[in-house]
Amino acid sequence: MDKFAVIKTGGKQYLVKSGQRLKIEKLDAQEGENIEFGEVLLVVNGDKVEIGAPTVKSAKVLTKVLRQARDRKKIIFRYHPKTRYRKMKGHRQHFTEVEILKV
Repeated sequence: MDKFAVIKTGGKQYLVKSGQRLKIEKLDAQEGENIEFGEVLLVVNGDKVEIGAPTVKSAKVLTKVLRQARDRKKIIFRYHPKTRYRKMKGHRQHFTEVEILKV
């Protein structure tokens, strides 16, 4: 039976398990630093399910910051036909890559 949780960070919710790596919104943390997420919305441990209202009390997810980086460029292209209107923009979002150590 797996143990997993749903955490909230950066305005988004993520389903996480131990050993998993994921990219989240940029956090103010150095590489190699450990971070503890306290906003845990759901914890499942085998058949036991804890649902928070709004968060689960005394539940924490421990993570390690692997790197701070910028994502690949997203192209924003706006086009209006027949009017010679074309606009192109690029955007690179900052992110933090973390590894889940303990749920």
